[in-house]
Amino acid sequence: MSILISATSSLILASGSRYRAQLLQRLSVPFETCPADTDETPLAHEAPSALAARLALAKARAIAQIKPGRWVLGSDQVCACKGELLGKTGARESAIAQLRWMSGSEAVFFTAVALLHDDAEAFTAMDITRVQFRDLGVAEIERYADAEPSFDCAGSFKSEGLGIALCAAIESRDPTGLIGLPLIATRSLLAQAGWALP
Repeated sequence: MSILISATSSLILASGSRYRAQLLQRLSVPFETCPADTDETPLAHEAPSALAARLALAKARAIAQIKPGRWVLGSDQVCACKGELLGKTGARESAIAQLRWMSGSEAVFFTAVALLHDDAEAFTAMDITRVQFRDLGVAEIERYADAEPSFDCAGSFKSEGLGIALCAAIESRDPTGLIGLPLIATRSLLAQAGWALP
């Protein structure tokens, strides 16, 4: 049986992502951020969901090793479209190419979460969001890239912002999953671990 953890206990978010930090604040759980230096290179023939799960756990474990005795939350998102893995582009031209690739197609976003304490077995979850992109013209993709640079996002768009205009449909159990941290799953993992949450 889990021990009830006080709401004042501090959690470590193993991420430097401002999006994940902003999302986690919504659960009113005290936390600090500590980015994990993890090799995110996919393994040979690794499925997108397996890659996301492996990296979320690897990030949490990396921080748990240097912050013993603390609860650590790791998360990772992988986007796949037409058999290709799409990561953060880091640049305008690459983002435009990525959006052109997804035009008129479905992209699937796998967002994994892992919560652990030292060497104990991790609590894990996976959120899957399917995004159907409209048929996008080059001009509108370029206008979007200039209006809302999303070079630090997998898929190069922000559904919580102007990027919603690029979509024909979004299928998800949790809209926060697409942004980078599925709060429904995260709340469930914290509760399983004994966190005192509403």
